[in-house]
Amino acid sequence: MRKNRRRKTFENVEVVDAGAKGKSVGKAPDGRVIFLTNAVPGDVVDVMTTKKRKAYFEGVATKFHTLSDKRTEPVCQHFGTCGGCKWQHMGYEHQLYFKQKEVENNLKRIGNLELPETTPIIGSEEQYFYRNKMEFSFSDSRWLTQEEINSDEEIEDRNALGFHIPGMWDKILDIKKCHLQQDPSNAIRLEVKNFANENGLSFFNPRKQEGLLRTLMIRTSSTGEIMVLIQFFEDDEETRALLLNHVKEKFPEITSLLYVINSKGNDTIYDQEVICFAGRDHIFEEMEGLQFKINAKSFYQTNSAQAYELYKVARDFAGLTGDELVYDLYTGTGTIAQFVAKNAKKVVGVESVPEAIEDAKANALHNHISNVDFYVGDMKNVFNDDFISEHGQPDVIITDPPRDGMHKQVVEQLLQVAAPKIVYVSCNSATQARDLALMKEQYAVTKVQPVDMFPQTHHVENVVLLEKRV
Repeated sequence: MRKNRRRKTFENVEVVDAGAKGKSVGKAPDGRVIFLTNAVPGDVVDVMTTKKRKAYFEGVATKFHTLSDKRTEPVCQHFGTCGGCKWQHMGYEHQLYFKQKEVENNLKRIGNLELPETTPIIGSEEQYFYRNKMEFSFSDSRWLTQEEINSDEEIEDRNALGFHIPGMWDKILDIKKCHLQQDPSNAIRLEVKNFANENGLSFFNPRKQEGLLRTLMIRTSSTGEIMVLIQFFEDDEETRALLLNHVKEKFPEITSLLYVINSKGNDTIYDQEVICFAGRDHIFEEMEGLQFKINAKSFYQTNSAQAYELYKVARDFAGLTGDELVYDLYTGTGTIAQFVAKNAKKVVGVESVPEAIEDAKANALHNHISNVDFYVGDMKNVFNDDFISEHGQPDVIITDPPRDGMHKQVVEQLLQVAAPKIVYVSCNSATQARDLALMKEQYAVTKVQPVDMFPQTHHVENVVLLEKRV
């Protein structure tokens, strides 16, 4: 080990595991863990530390003595700079292994749970071009490579349309080709950028809060429909129409062409008016004959094919016979509720976002599903004794909370309701394990099924079946 100012260098560190947030794990000579951003389990590396904590270091591999047999060549030219696909240098079969391992470790170590044999993780058939929604940001001061910084040449083109550099809210990496969304996503993004450059349209500067073009959102669906939304910071009708008309003419296959004028401090559109420039104000997603209307603000699982696999697991775990009253907590736009409705007597969905409930009701009407009801409100306030008294004692509860998991009051109410079965769908097995630990005296975990929704990343969904102890 050599000291380098306040940093340390560890030599010949064996990388032994993959940890949280996509980082790999090595061990320092003193036994402390080193979390690495650019190594794969099986590598042997020299490490320069970047942060020191009481129980661990964070660092970066600076020299590779041995390359792991788990490695593969990244397909994206932006890998290592763009933070979106941190595991692209690891073979997919190994990604699945470490995702399943993380789920099992979290349930055992955080939840201290007794587990049945975990069913092998369901991998994604498509490992690239699987996302149905992408959001890109404009910038007039793009992220420069080290080579560009060291160059004596004057850099004239500073405009970018791409992704935020990890941890930097005002730095945008210009993307040449993204491997996450199918065509014509790349073609649309590049055409918008080129046309803006050729016609002198100004790109946004978040520090100065100025510039015309702010963000670009592209949504695609399994039905082949396309939504494009351009967010403008300034209200310039003539220039806006120039760009939107060009996009409309260049890509006649676009189903929904929208725009937002947003001059506030942040670029979220959920409190903004979305204006339809051409086509419909929505597109349709489809699953087992059900159609779901998706507008610019709608939540829908971003991997359509794997969402189908996930929902099939949830439905299978619920074991419905047609006689059950099902509660679907955190129902969103009601996709799971409607997906299981044909196997249930009735489904009651609860969600805190009013617009999502409006979408859920509209989709149920469109799909001619009459045995679902949807209610809006904060889960910990709505899901109470009065609600149960009004809507009935559920036979099965399906819960699909956000990454933070369920509020403690919601867990307490679940225990009080004491439904025979609870199906817990989670995008964060750590918070899922925390919640399950609070329920383990009353419920046994009888099934566990991880599902990979996001290849090339560390993220993993997990479905657990809880059955009431007798």
